[in-house]
Amino acid sequence: MNLPAIDGERLRLRPLDARDVDRLAEIVGAPGVSEWWSPLDTPEAVREDLRNEGAAFGIEVDGDLVGWLAFNDETDRDWQAVGIDIFLAPPHQGRGLGPEALRTAIGWLAAERGRQRFTIDPAVANERAIAAYTTVGFRPVGVMRNVERGADGSWHDNLLMDLLAEEL
Repeated sequence: MNLPAIDGERLRLRPLDARDVDRLAEIVGAPGVSEWWSPLDTPEAVREDLRNEGAAFGIEVDGDLVGWLAFNDETDRDWQAVGIDIFLAPPHQGRGLGPEALRTAIGWLAAERGRQRFTIDPAVANERAIAAYTTVGFRPVGVMRNVERGADGSWHDNLLMDLLAEEL
């Protein structure tokens, strides 16, 4: 997939390159991120997941790679929804960068790809993420029970949230 670089106010979303996946694997394994992700697999499996078949951006702040934003784009003309996932390195959390990255990506997906509905599904216990997604305009749809295996190996519930392009 050929993605552009997209500038936000304080950050840049850019296509991943081969060197990025090692840094991103470090971030996803860090305390403050790792507890919200599925158990880490082999290093190569983690890298492949981060590549997301080319549908992933690196999040840069002042030229430093500080996070990842991926999307799964449903292209059926009658079902054009986009699932989004995101993480930021712990020192960059709580500064409004996650919501800015989401707004930037969603704006591009709506304007350039004509997408109109976006979903995200944080763990129910991830209150910080839910609050951040709510500031973007995501609304709760419902709880998906035992939908994802957590870092501790147990199954947990996720909150399905959605946003329509006109609500951004």
